[in-house]
Amino acid sequence: MKKRILAVFLAAAALTCSLSACGGATTQTTAPSDETTPSSGEPHGNEITVGIAQDLESSLDPYQMTAAGTREVMFNVFEGLVKPDSSGNYVNAVASDVSISEDGLTYTFTLRDGVVFHNGETCTTEDVLYSFETCAATSWTSAVVEALSAVTDLRAEGNQVIVTLNAPNPDFLSYVSSVSIVPAGYDQQATQPVGTGPFKFVSRSVQENIILERHEDYYGTPAYLDRVTYRIYEDSNALFTALNSGALDLVAHLTSDQVSNLTNGYEVLEGTMNLVQALYLNHAVEPFNDVRVRQALCYAVDVDAMLALTAGGHGTKVGSSMYPAFTKYFDASLADAYPHDVEKAKALLAEAGYPDGFSFTITVPSNYQPHVDTAEVLVEQLSQVGITAQIDLVDWNTWLEDVYGNRNFETTVVGFDSSILNASGMLARWVTGSDQNMINYSDPDYDAAYAAAQATVDDAEQTAYYKECLQILSDTAANVYLQDLADFVAINPALEGFQFYPLYVIDMSLLRFAD
Repeated sequence: MKKRILAVFLAAAALTCSLSACGGATTQTTAPSDETTPSSGEPHGNEITVGIAQDLESSLDPYQMTAAGTREVMFNVFEGLVKPDSSGNYVNAVASDVSISEDGLTYTFTLRDGVVFHNGETCTTEDVLYSFETCAATSWTSAVVEALSAVTDLRAEGNQVIVTLNAPNPDFLSYVSSVSIVPAGYDQQATQPVGTGPFKFVSRSVQENIILERHEDYYGTPAYLDRVTYRIYEDSNALFTALNSGALDLVAHLTSDQVSNLTNGYEVLEGTMNLVQALYLNHAVEPFNDVRVRQALCYAVDVDAMLALTAGGHGTKVGSSMYPAFTKYFDASLADAYPHDVEKAKALLAEAGYPDGFSFTITVPSNYQPHVDTAEVLVEQLSQVGITAQIDLVDWNTWLEDVYGNRNFETTVVGFDSSILNASGMLARWVTGSDQNMINYSDPDYDAAYAAAQATVDDAEQTAYYKECLQILSDTAANVYLQDLADFVAINPALEGFQFYPLYVIDMSLLRFAD
């Protein structure tokens, strides 16, 4: 068994695809504390209905998830040995204790007693080994696969799982948190997912709803709600109408316009989406293979005006593929690398052979109103330098298949997040040849800087290399970087307990009806 597991780890180093349409976080490298002690009070028996702007993916297998919208929901179903909390720290989950050797090579996870899967089976070390093996072999998150490929030894001793690395990795716990613990040999995850989280999957009706119920045998603080029904509205107007009528108890990721038009007395909370929204450019399509054209686009776009027009000034300019929640990596100066300059943009276009501008299409997922609003402003701003852009609105599944999967697009407006709480979750996708690299970006200096960041175990040195990656993305105008969007959440005033996380999730176990 041990040899088979190690063979899978070593064979899984090839990068695979990982999409995050929205979301992100911070990281902590110390061993997690235990914050999952049972609740002393009786949970309330109530249910809520949540509106979401997209259906979940066809497969709900935790190692096949590509879209942040799917992970946002399934965060409540699946857990790892450790998991992030709302402050970006790692807390014990399926593991009750974590110890790290002084040399940083060996992690010992003590399995928590009494962890029960949603199918009623007790979680054992065999399930943990199976989960690591399966994740390493099948995960769509390339950074996780790469991290697991560095495991030289994986074994169980009693109620402990011991993992040994070939070199210290200060971010290893973030990768461990992405390994959802599932029952060994269970082969129905795609359609009937089973995890250990505070909610269990009940049913889904494609394009209609997803239903979760409280996991009665949850080892930690139980959910207050008995049931959460997610209703799908891929038409933003229908979603807002349902919200304003009171048919929905909670809707996240609203625009400032939607919030200003809300009249039902719901409480509105503001956070950030923890993502990088940009006009993403397909470098395999002319003229976006010309750095001068890409730079011209950057100068032509007035991000400050865009934030004012689309979100009343809310949101944060980014300037590269990192958002502010990654405090030590984020470089705020890059947000002003391309100040709005119409004449500079025109000069670069003329130099590149486009003195009269050119035409192109922005493909946008129609269910994400913030991206649609942004695209509309882009069309107007780019017209000022002679560029004609038209918007092609497509449904989410079409976007996933054609734009992300087949790279059949010119440009697109969307947001990318990190599914793991470290910088590589944002930067791995732009390495030449990465399956995540949907814009076909290729730069040898970037590849070298990213490889150096992965090779060092010195935190300061790694941070410097990651910042070099960000600088290169800015200098080469890899994309037209815009903002980390403000996240407006409308919630039934009878509910309390909502917390923003530093990644794209909503923890439903915290929500409760006020007494």
